[in-house]
Amino acid sequence: MKDELTIEEAADFLNVSRSYLLDLLESGALPCRLVGTDRRVRMEDAGRYKEQIDAQRRKLLDELTAEARELGLGY
Repeated sequence: MKDELTIEEAADFLNVSRSYLLDLLESGALPCRLVGTDRRVRMEDAGRYKEQIDAQRRKLLDELTAEARELGLGY
């Protein structure tokens, strides 16, 4: 497995657009380093970010499911 990903590879791995990934890098939400004029994202950092986002999504889905049950929506 690669230690570092190009912008395109990182965007594919995270299943986001290249422009969204660039926003993440610019905001500091996901660290990167410059290699000449190209940015590289460590696989470890991309994996950690993906785990955090997936955990947030699961939590929100669990909350929505609980709310739907309370409202008797059949979930």
